[in-house]
Amino acid sequence: MSMHDPAHPGEVLREWLPEGMTVTQAAQELHVARVTLSKVLNGQAGISAVMARRLAVWLGTSPDMWVNMQAQYDLWQASKVRLPNIKPLRRAA
Repeated sequence: MSMHDPAHPGEVLREWLPEGMTVTQAAQELHVARVTLSKVLNGQAGISAVMARRLAVWLGTSPDMWVNMQAQYDLWQASKVRLPNIKPLRRAA
């Protein structure tokens, strides 16, 4: 994956989960609903700041790592959206 096509953080998270650990077990460890974690892992939901904190404590990472990954992913997705013709704001000198 390049910075031009960043992975959804859920994809990355899947690689952090121990071999053989179920989504149910991981959700219990994180004290979140199974469906919540499942949506993140499947790229259907983003990683919130609170989830980033939970993951950081659980996996020994920084919350910033997950938040930044999510931001990179979101900005990449947004870069594919065509914007209207927005004119730069002119500030009085």
